[in-house]
Amino acid sequence: MASIAIDRVDKIYPNDFHAIHDLSLDVEDGEFLVLVGPSGCGKSTALRMVAGLEEITSGALRIGDRVVNDVEPKQRDIAMVFQNYALYPQMTVRDNIGFALKIAKVPKKEIARRVDEAARMLELIEQLDKKPAQLSGGQRQRVAMGRAVVRQPSAFLMDEPLSNLDAKLRVQMRAEISRLQRQLGVTTIYVTHDQVEAMTMGDRVAVLKDGRLQQVDTPQNLYDRPVNVFVASFIGSPAMNLYEAVLHDGRLQLGSHKLALPRSVFERRPALRRYDSRSIVTGIRPEHLQDASLAPTVTSGTTITSRVEFTESLGHEVIVHFMMDAKPADPGNLEGADVVTSSSAVARLDSRSACGASDEIYIAVAVEHLHFFDIDDQTAIWD
Repeated sequence: MASIAIDRVDKIYPNDFHAIHDLSLDVEDGEFLVLVGPSGCGKSTALRMVAGLEEITSGALRIGDRVVNDVEPKQRDIAMVFQNYALYPQMTVRDNIGFALKIAKVPKKEIARRVDEAARMLELIEQLDKKPAQLSGGQRQRVAMGRAVVRQPSAFLMDEPLSNLDAKLRVQMRAEISRLQRQLGVTTIYVTHDQVEAMTMGDRVAVLKDGRLQQVDTPQNLYDRPVNVFVASFIGSPAMNLYEAVLHDGRLQLGSHKLALPRSVFERRPALRRYDSRSIVTGIRPEHLQDASLAPTVTSGTTITSRVEFTESLGHEVIVHFMMDAKPADPGNLEGADVVTSSSAVARLDSRSACGASDEIYIAVAVEHLHFFDIDDQTAIWD
């Protein structure tokens, strides 16, 4: 196994398109790191540079103690799993899994041992003599994983390996990949545009935007302490509600609503006191809104009165879209992300909430969980 160090790496194409800007990331030995971001943010380009499929314009890339900028892909001791599986249709599952070992002239007995071991690990024993066309999408992905596993590489690189699977199978496969990675302890960099996938799989998650690293942290810290509006809006589903507001004398003017902020908010974010009588960006996660009629207790000055636009019942909860007369904040380029950019707001309410379209609703805001950002540079307000 090996660590991977990306040290101030840039990627500039011949047409002067600057795809990666000064990227620095350290992936520890055995760590599962996820690169996530909207389409075109540079995550796949970064992965391909680690694999040696893209040249590095500047900076250094290390796998273990070795600088590999000019090392051929096959000499980097990595195994890559692609979105399209890249299986040989004329070969059996057994031959597909063992193909790289055959090319490397590994003895036949050793190939057979490794293939059988990988097949047992991935529950493919009964499929070994079948061709890829006879397999389901999930089984094909397992074969692609098996081909990587038998090589016993220093690192796995995975480029959106689950994007071709249906929703149910995606959930199953991400659990299997996580289990397999922890069982093998192989350093892994995993690329996805799906932030739910990133949050459930990664030891740490690196968020990219326009080729620039925004934040790298544990999933929980990304959720609790996003460093800027972009990360706040990208992490979480449904997305965080983001609006311009004015702070005045311990109260937050949010459109026509005034929310009283307890002392604990200012104690956690001392810098917030410097924004009195100034405009800021306020973020409210949908799960931090509650139907006031169902709340055990509601603190005075922490409710919003609004009208329901429409609802989405999910059985265990109901997603409620309601009017918010505050000005929405711009989270930046979030093509393909689930982001609120209108005067509507979204709440995740208890399934017992009986509200329907056009109903008036009283919503309790968990003000201690509000997020605050500088309106000019969009960075989080903390210390």
